Amino acid sequence: MDLSYLFYLSSGLFLGWSLGANDAANIFGTAVGSKMVRFSTIAAVASVFVVIGAVFGGSGTSETLGALGSVNALAGAFMVALSAALAVYMMLRTGLTVSTSQAIVGAIVGWNLYADKPTDYTTLAEIVGTWTTCPLLSGMVAIILYLCLKKWRKCSSMHLLTRDQITRIGLVVTAAVGAYALGANNIANVVGVFMQSCPFKPLHFGKLATLNPHQVLFLLGAIAICVGIWTYSRKVIKTVGNSLMRMSPSVALIIVLAQATVLLLFSSVSLHNWLEASSLPTIPLVPVSSTQAVIGAVIGIGLIKGGRGINWGIIGKIVTGWVVAPLMAMLICFICLFFLENVFNQTVFM
Repeated sequence: MDLSYLFYLSSGLFLGWSLGANDAANIFGTAVGSKMVRFSTIAAVASVFVVIGAVFGGSGTSETLGALGSVNALAGAFMVALSAALAVYMMLRTGLTVSTSQAIVGAIVGWNLYADKPTDYTTLAEIVGTWTTCPLLSGMVAIILYLCLKKWRKCSSMHLLTRDQITRIGLVVTAAVGAYALGANNIANVVGVFMQSCPFKPLHFGKLATLNPHQVLFLLGAIAICVGIWTYSRKVIKTVGNSLMRMSPSVALIIVLAQATVLLLFSSVSLHNWLEASSLPTIPLVPVSSTQAVIGAVIGIGLIKGGRGINWGIIGKIVTGWVVAPLMAMLICFICLFFLENVFNQTVFM
């Protein structure tokens, strides 16, 4: 394998690190913020399931992202991923969680503009549409779960300590589900632009399993996400876990579960195919923002509780980041492609 590919892939791995550092807060920030689970315990669980989700469930959303803009040169793919990673990292420095999904979309559009390639506006509209439907759907799921929990508590005579222990276990389980959903849905953001030039060979684990070349690529991206979780996610967790809204452990559990449910809906190839075969409206296989999903769940529960406990100032800053991140990534990509082509004499598009 050409070692230059690994060099170019490094920008995708950097983006994976940024995604892990940023989106870990969405997986278990509420659990850690509510003091119910230790960071090390839940980070280990999340790391395992991020890898499983990326390797075995990441193909559907990767194809959709590839349709937005077919980045057909390795140096161009390098700069698309690097631009998105830089945009996310700059936002991370403020301590606010941002959307990696939006950053990579902005970077791909920037490449399309520079290369004078057509942007698939049908796919773009599908993706942008989820930026609204994702938090709304997450908020609805969170409200339903909250009402069900409230009704169950009225009918239950369970001891407080038993209920507390069940909540702790539930937070770990939902973090695992959320991590799987994050890997399956968002691995496209990390390495999707490198799929056309993927040089890897199948990886065999005896008779247990065989990973195809794209799955090997997904595995490397997932490992980068795990490194981001362990090394830089604590600062963002403080924002999601403590500052958005004061929450009980049971509310934290609902928020993580709502977020995981929405990500799974947008990444399940089986569900998409079943709905299509049944002549029902399909849910697009689109990499959606786990940030938007968790914010939608927080707002949903906050509203049904009267809206008084929500920190609207921080939410306003985060929403501003959702607009700034893709625009920043698009601008960085366009400018850097110019230097990459004219100063470093690299082929950034075919």
